Amino acid sequence: MKPRCGGPSCGGPCYQGTPAARIDTSNLRLLGLHGLPPPSVLVSPAVLTNMSPPIPTSAPPGALIVGLLGGVAAGKTQVGRGLAGPRGCLIQADTLAQEVLDSPELAPRLREAFGPDVENERGGIRREVISKQVFDDPALRELLEGWIHPQVRARIEHALTEAQTAGAEPIVLDVPLLLENDAEHGLAGRCRYLVFVDAPPALRQERATRQRGWPADEVSRREATQLSLSIKRERADFVITNDGTDQELDHAVGQLRAQLGLT
Repeated sequence: MKPRCGGPSCGGPCYQGTPAARIDTSNLRLLGLHGLPPPSVLVSPAVLTNMSPPIPTSAPPGALIVGLLGGVAAGKTQVGRGLAGPRGCLIQADTLAQEVLDSPELAPRLREAFGPDVENERGGIRREVISKQVFDDPALRELLEGWIHPQVRARIEHALTEAQTAGAEPIVLDVPLLLENDAEHGLAGRCRYLVFVDAPPALRQERATRQRGWPADEVSRREATQLSLSIKRERADFVITNDGTDQELDHAVGQLRAQLGLT
């Protein structure tokens, strides 16, 4: 996929080109889109369902902002890229956080707090070293968040401004603690819709082990510090179940785009 708007702070970046869509969408309904033809029902492991009528938010008129929810390794990045499509923008907090971690200004603090092993041979920051220490030391985690979170929030705001100025639609927010830290950043309240990406725990752990090299208990250990997935699922306007193939997931995302009037 080829970047579209090219804004330097759009952590996605913005994507051009969206996979074809085919999806089981039984009982799908969107507030304000009732006049659309009913979607076809196809049997597929990837299922898109409407959870409840969306709750009005403080999102500015005309700005279609969609927030992603879900567990670790559920497939939020792939969903976000597909939702962004040819004219949208995917803003990824993890990408922006890595930029902050790699900034020269932060390097001395990280070396002092986490030791010399925090840097790799190229001078980049090894996130696995940081993750291992902060999950065992709440005080150290709070210290790191104080360094990182304000800068990440500022970069997200800048990326949102760039995306809105460029006329990107939709703007998709992939922010891991979207609900947990909403009192600080207010991003969840600016989303017109929340989409929960669902996948079985065993499958998510298998993905995390295969793709990220995480040990067998790492997913559950990290999620124990966050809001429960059941609460996130209840807060969502839509659920996409990602327990099939990549193609099936892409089809599910394509159907949601169609219901949002994005195709």
